[in-house]
Amino acid sequence: MNATRGILFKHGKLGLGAADGGADAVYTENGIIRAIGESRELELQLTGRSYETVDWAGACVLPGLTDSHLHLSMQGVKLEALDFSETSSAQQMLAQIRERAEATPRGEWIFGLNWNENAFTPAAAPTLAELDEAAGDHPMYLTRTCFHAFLANSEAFRRAGLSAETPDPPSGAFGRDEAGQLNGWVYEEASKLLTRVQPEPDYAARKAAIRRACEYALSLGLTAAHTEDLRYLGGIDVMRRIHRELREEGLFFRSHQLIFHDYLDEAEALGLRAGEGDEWLRIGAVKIFSDGAIGGRTAMLNAPYHDAPETSGMAIHPRNELHALTARVRALGFPIAVHAIGDGAADLTLGAMEAYPLAGITELPDRFIHAQVLDAKLLERMTKLPLIADIQPRFVVSDFPWVLERVGPLRTEYLYAWKKLIDAGVVCAGGSDAPIEPLNPLLGLHAAVTRRRPDSAVPAEGYLPQERLSLKQALWLFTEGSALAAAESRERGRLQEGFAADFTVLDRDIAESEEALLRAKAVMTVVNGRVAYRL
Repeated sequence: MNATRGILFKHGKLGLGAADGGADAVYTENGIIRAIGESRELELQLTGRSYETVDWAGACVLPGLTDSHLHLSMQGVKLEALDFSETSSAQQMLAQIRERAEATPRGEWIFGLNWNENAFTPAAAPTLAELDEAAGDHPMYLTRTCFHAFLANSEAFRRAGLSAETPDPPSGAFGRDEAGQLNGWVYEEASKLLTRVQPEPDYAARKAAIRRACEYALSLGLTAAHTEDLRYLGGIDVMRRIHRELREEGLFFRSHQLIFHDYLDEAEALGLRAGEGDEWLRIGAVKIFSDGAIGGRTAMLNAPYHDAPETSGMAIHPRNELHALTARVRALGFPIAVHAIGDGAADLTLGAMEAYPLAGITELPDRFIHAQVLDAKLLERMTKLPLIADIQPRFVVSDFPWVLERVGPLRTEYLYAWKKLIDAGVVCAGGSDAPIEPLNPLLGLHAAVTRRRPDSAVPAEGYLPQERLSLKQALWLFTEGSALAAAESRERGRLQEGFAADFTVLDRDIAESEEALLRAKAVMTVVNGRVAYRL
């Protein structure tokens, strides 16, 4: 299909709850919506023209869904790696490791993703001795679901030259038992001491990971992703080359690329500018971490954890370092996109944004990523800044109810408070943070409107139900909200003449019921007027 030619997409149900007898067709040229109307009427208007036709056969058509925060590279890795997403106990986890060890050539690394001891019965991760027994002579490195804590076995520590005498690095730590010996846990920046001795994926492996992730995203109805992949891909030129080659090979998926701050030197040498690119790949903000995650108690809180009063988490960058980094980013003409989960990290992040105003630098907004623990004063400060809150509705599914014990009753009023953010006027965009959460955007919509697990009716009203969103609000997060985050609100996010021809086509109307959200499947994904996926 040639997107530069005219294409009439017809017999669809346009939008949520579309009634029969209204507009059911869209005519596009050069990837742009040129007309919306009733199929027969548009066919009459197009008499004498040469155009192609696509029949939606009564399917539900939404503006193209965009995930505003994920990691394509790691999603691609997850599709090949040992995956613990559905693992329910330490013993089951160990059984999976033994099976992988038997199938892995002797001495080669074993990698795994997405274990969550809080979801285990009992709620405990495997011990170092258990990991050693299961992995045998394989070095092993397992990434927790939050991607801020890890498990390694003794062979992995040996290859990295790490022992009980190794001091904790800045902005990181090794877990230790009562005798001071390593216990297998690795936190935050300490992980670099292990990853540096792991085999580097070659160019083909990196490209294959991006291809897998993009193809999977398209199959779920996603037309685009805002992603940060440089830590896996190794450089800006490599990232741009991979996406260019995939597009030339017929893979049509849009990406908005955040630049991890470690690659600022390369960005400066290349003369890179925020917002540059084309309809397929554009450059976004500079990604910075201000703290870790609540699950591993590395998210930075203003007061100690309720269930671990000896810690308040950790700052990845102290205040002066974060300010210096922000100043450099501004000098290069970029907004910042800051991972900030705890209220302490939120304070640091907003302080940097306030100290180095974005106005006049770029039309792209700053991005406040996650915003899971806030308070009234922090929210008020957010409303005064040109920022987007990147929120992940599915975090409610993974983190409740155990997160309530982590933070305690005094912090619940502004916990994962998506409705408060929206009501206060903070523009929010919706994402998954895949592979931390499932990439399927319909699961994100379900979490936003129900605030509970898809496979459970308990609690019936959801966790902190005052923060539930309407389906219309939830859909906005993944359409217009994501477009605003990329400064594309005048061209994407709506079914409207003059906007890009990005369509997510589902086999049913998700407005029918909560069950419809869980049962719906993408039957077609159209990106810039091209049918990029068809069931």
